[in-house]
Amino acid sequence: MTQNLVLLLFAICRLISTVGLTLEPAELLQLDVEGQVSLDPSDVGRASVDFGGMTRAEPMAVMRPASAGDVASLVRAAYGSAQGFPVSARGHGHSIDGQAQAPGGVVIEMSQYGRAAGHRARPRPVYSPSLGEYYVDVWGGELWIDILNWTLENGGLAPKSWTDYLYLSVGGTLSNAGISGQAFHHGPQISNVYELDVVTGMGEILTCSEEENSELFYGVLGGLGQFGIITRARIALEPAPRRVRWIRVLYSNFTTFTRDQEHLISLHSAHRSERFDYVEGFVIVDEGLINNWRSSFFSPRNPVKISSIGANGGVLYCLEMTKNYDESTAGLVDQEVEALLTKLEFIPASVFTTDLPYVDFLDRVHKAELKLRAKGMWDVPHPWLNLFVPGSRIADFDHGVFRAILGNKTSGPILIYPMNKHKWDERSSVVTPEEEVFYLVAFLRSALPDSDESTQSLEYLSQQNERILAFCEEAGIQVKQYLPHHLTRADWARHFGPKWGRFRRLKAQFDPKCILGSGQGIFPPSSSPLSSWAFHHTPDTGKEDAMEVGPHDL
Repeated sequence: MTQNLVLLLFAICRLISTVGLTLEPAELLQLDVEGQVSLDPSDVGRASVDFGGMTRAEPMAVMRPASAGDVASLVRAAYGSAQGFPVSARGHGHSIDGQAQAPGGVVIEMSQYGRAAGHRARPRPVYSPSLGEYYVDVWGGELWIDILNWTLENGGLAPKSWTDYLYLSVGGTLSNAGISGQAFHHGPQISNVYELDVVTGMGEILTCSEEENSELFYGVLGGLGQFGIITRARIALEPAPRRVRWIRVLYSNFTTFTRDQEHLISLHSAHRSERFDYVEGFVIVDEGLINNWRSSFFSPRNPVKISSIGANGGVLYCLEMTKNYDESTAGLVDQEVEALLTKLEFIPASVFTTDLPYVDFLDRVHKAELKLRAKGMWDVPHPWLNLFVPGSRIADFDHGVFRAILGNKTSGPILIYPMNKHKWDERSSVVTPEEEVFYLVAFLRSALPDSDESTQSLEYLSQQNERILAFCEEAGIQVKQYLPHHLTRADWARHFGPKWGRFRRLKAQFDPKCILGSGQGIFPPSSSPLSSWAFHHTPDTGKEDAMEVGPHDL
């Protein structure tokens, strides 16, 4: 009886999925939209690749929307077509593994908003008495650098939480989490948004917040673009400081390094005079990297050498912190910084400091990007690996990865810094280790095709990433990927753990034809034979049983 019911459901769902219009590429040009739909090979080619440079998948068309209504019209067309076709939102194209690609579908160039229909005025920041804070409403494809410049010009305000690189879209970072050295205090960017407008996989435009459509709101935050396309976000603001004191110190002892980092983030609720405003760090396994683009803070006239520091095993750890200030507090900066530094146990001779405008600090990576572009070293493959590592196992990670797997050569920075889990809202779709303190470890390497060094090839770095993941598996280190990339449904189920059941339910509710975010590889589009398989997670064992059902049951 049960088997017959399942087969009947499967037949009904297949029938539903084949009713509708078959949409040919040229017919997309007839969509009633303000913006533009392009079949131009150059537009299609640009949307076929991303920053990762490791995958290529051609869409049939590219849209430049002029409104949220344009986005909704396109998604409704996909939903109403016979098989459905994939639709992906693309911001600045900084995905690593093709997450914003839409093979055979349509890529929406969200950062092109308004250009198709002329300039559109941005709303000014607003003060909310109920929130006791300022906020600004922004288009989902806006770049954070543009928002920063606008809010500074209109009230001397700035968003609270950042990523290290500002040429990323709001929708892109909110679909993942959005993290940087401010996350220990303010939480990730998804903890600093009040409201969203979202186009679901059925083409509905829904406003959602903690009070309204809350399941969609928290599902979309960190939801990897699976439940809707963010067209508007209400972002929390604060008064922006004028300047930044930027400090870097070095360690040769990993235990001391992480103890000091964890001490600094434990001050998250202290008065601003008694804590730093930003805490990050990075690992140095290659002597040249101390003075590379990520570390250009150090003077080229006085390069730092690992040998001169006396690094234990050829590995150094750099802790970097900032103290924000303006004219009224400038006279206290030296005293406040000194009081905080006296509690740390870094190598005494390794203190480097500089002062710069707040905007210049936030936009520091872009300046490095321009240098790399000038050398032809930016548009290369980027086999990045970002991991959340439980704080209790970070020393094991150091021994097994930094000292054993990496060797003494790498081709990009390796970030490492801790965060406080209670600053992350568990209602969001993001998954983190089940410990109060966990670390981001980010291997931000670049593959250099023309290099004579085999250790800088894409193949070598990709294999090294696999070795790192295999080590964590064998050592029982329960890491979670940030900007996750998994190849099987079972791996995705393990990634989401207890959140997997809700994740599947929200997909069935808000994107039943699996139109959105197919580049993530979590749910195949409804036209794929694989979409007839749903996986049922067993919380106690972590195992899955497969049952043939329709795509609407995913």
